[in-house]
Amino acid sequence: MKRQKQITLFEGQKIRRVWDEKKEKWYFSVIDIIAILTEQTNYNRAKTYWTTLKNRLKNEGSEVVTKCDQLKMMTQDGKMRETDAADVETFLRLIQSMPSKKAEPVKLWLARVGYERIEEINDPEKALNRSRNYWQRMGRSQKWIQQRMMGQEIRNKLTDYWKNNEVKEQDEYAILTNIIHEEWSDLTVQEHKNLKNLKRENLCDHMSDAELVFTALAELSTRQIAETMEAKGLEKNKIPAKKGGRVARNARLELEQKTGKKIVSADNFKNLENKKVVAEGRKDK
Repeated sequence: MKRQKQITLFEGQKIRRVWDEKKEKWYFSVIDIIAILTEQTNYNRAKTYWTTLKNRLKNEGSEVVTKCDQLKMMTQDGKMRETDAADVETFLRLIQSMPSKKAEPVKLWLARVGYERIEEINDPEKALNRSRNYWQRMGRSQKWIQQRMMGQEIRNKLTDYWKNNEVKEQDEYAILTNIIHEEWSDLTVQEHKNLKNLKRENLCDHMSDAELVFTALAELSTRQIAETMEAKGLEKNKIPAKKGGRVARNARLELEQKTGKKIVSADNFKNLENKKVVAEGRKDK
């Protein structure tokens, strides 16, 4: 079963989801939506609420819990772990089991977002426009958006190569990505996120123009070296990952030497994003 990891938003809050290509439907993180329904910002408290609700539903003989799947999603520690996930139909039934003033808005949101991927398969431009609009709402410059989209296209070509050459999705992609990132930046992905004070946020969404450029150079170099080597499987692809990352590292060190400025930065866009979310909330009122 092929799945594609994604993050979507509800009123500025991030919700993890996984696309099931065989069933052509999204599966959303139960805890993420529970947190919204209970207006709980603390992940562990939302998790505890779900555990209590799940036990109650089981005792009542409800089939809702049995329809929740265990799927791998990115957790707060940056690792892929199994978490409870459910499709739109299951969530609509689950919402009926708990009182929440967010129930109706979440139902409408699920009905709309749950089928976005089907639309995007038929018209990929919709996905690109959705990302562009999201970054614009978050206050990113046109230059940054252009760089981010170019980097994403380079990333997609790299993961396409991995997928077609015996690299398993999710865990092995993460291993190779970490090798590339550490080679060019001298930091693991998690260390870079820690530097920027990020938790569940997407690291690339908080990179500077320069960080995006060197990430793209590292991944472009990795793919071209892998293609030249005809690397297959995780172990063989570790070699081009190191070499590709090193190409970008050498370029980074040379630029830093000439400018006297560090490329890897602790800066993020969190304050800017929070201001946008607050402003949009005031407009809604």
